[in-house]
Amino acid sequence: MTTNWNFEASYLELRDIFYDQGNIHPVDKPELVLFNTQLAESLGLAPVAIQNEVDLFAGNRQVETAFSQAYAGHQFGNFTMLGDGRALILGEWVTPNGKRVDVQLKGSGPTAYSRGGDGRAAVGPMVREYLISEAMHALGIPTNRALAVVKTGEAIMRQGPKHGAVLTRVASSHLRVGTFQYAAAAGSIDDVIALADYAIRRHDPDLMDAPNRYEQFLGRVVERQARLIANWQLVGFIHGVMNTDNMFISGEGLDYGPCAFMDTYHPHTVFSSIDHEGRYAYANQPYIGSWNLARLAETLLPLLGETKEEAVDVANKQLTRYTELYKETYFTGLAHKVGLYARKEGDDALTDELLRLMLETEADYTNTFRSLTLGEIESLPFATREDGKAWIQAWRKRIGEQGLPNEDVVRIMRQYNPSVIPRNHHVEKAILSAERGDFGPTEALLQVLREPYNYDHSSEYVSPGPPRTYPYQTFCGT
Repeated sequence: MTTNWNFEASYLELRDIFYDQGNIHPVDKPELVLFNTQLAESLGLAPVAIQNEVDLFAGNRQVETAFSQAYAGHQFGNFTMLGDGRALILGEWVTPNGKRVDVQLKGSGPTAYSRGGDGRAAVGPMVREYLISEAMHALGIPTNRALAVVKTGEAIMRQGPKHGAVLTRVASSHLRVGTFQYAAAAGSIDDVIALADYAIRRHDPDLMDAPNRYEQFLGRVVERQARLIANWQLVGFIHGVMNTDNMFISGEGLDYGPCAFMDTYHPHTVFSSIDHEGRYAYANQPYIGSWNLARLAETLLPLLGETKEEAVDVANKQLTRYTELYKETYFTGLAHKVGLYARKEGDDALTDELLRLMLETEADYTNTFRSLTLGEIESLPFATREDGKAWIQAWRKRIGEQGLPNEDVVRIMRQYNPSVIPRNHHVEKAILSAERGDFGPTEALLQVLREPYNYDHSSEYVSPGPPRTYPYQTFCGT
């Protein structure tokens, strides 16, 4: 374990159109309020010593390797030139096992890309990001992670005064689909090649000497995104802002602002207050993933073939694989969620029928699969319906056909069905308490969320919460 940061900055080898190295904007009274000891240890850092780095986590220390990234993005379908308007990458950290990660501050002040914004963040949204990213990690879904939250001691204006905060988060990199869009729009073909080669060295180094490395690189990104989004669907997660600037090349999730997990199952569920048309609704996420990847493929076309026609054929081949990989991952995961070890013909119809019953009875998504796992069939909201009884009978028959002992079936289901998720009412309770200076509920919720497959948690964390008289909404927190 080391007590000293030794940042690198391989990203700065790219042309300076990709980044800006501006000055820091220190705060007066930083206070460390959340720290991720587990993550620090996995990075090879000595947690006790690193917790004393409040000035670094607050953005008060000038670091030679620090920079903000430029990128572009389709935001709700509209192309815009963007950049890290309130984020600063302190540098790249190489872990003891040789993995290179970015360490980034969010809310550390204005940058060259702030477009008039103050570059700051509030306590509530940073607590949400911390909670959701840790929950995702515990669920086994690739994600950036939160290392620390620091209160700045300063007020920021967000529909009234809010307590300021800076989040420190760690990611495999911050290369986005939008980074490639920026290279294509603001740079030259040489910049696209340089960025692609950098991304390959960073994430797929085995492809560096491959004759068709750009095609294979696109294929790797397709694979990672197909699996990521399928896994989001399988746990009922709705990201809320699947803009191309929020899609990492690494296949990790990021920017957990207006996101949430479904309670009541409905394919058209939307939580984000700014998603008025439902572009990023639960059911649309797989299609948006494909659309975003098509935007990446467009930037790589000059690298994929000697003629435009050849390049388009190569791109389409890889994009078609997205649909195949997504469906395979999703439907296999659904089969596992109902206790089926291996899919066979007819299983997709069985799980489709379950989702139809859940929709019609307004079933809780997570608790339906939890009840199936525990054998609490009578608690299913469709258990007394004739079509519900028919489904239960068909399900039991299919389970029996596997010839597996019941304990093996239950083991499969427990691996794929979390008992607890970040329930919206618990997340809101933690946020409200944190905004008042009490981080106890956040720490208590984190303990539960770090064991999502533990079926011994109290009913308090399993319950979907009290009925609401109006739809639950989330906000970007900017």
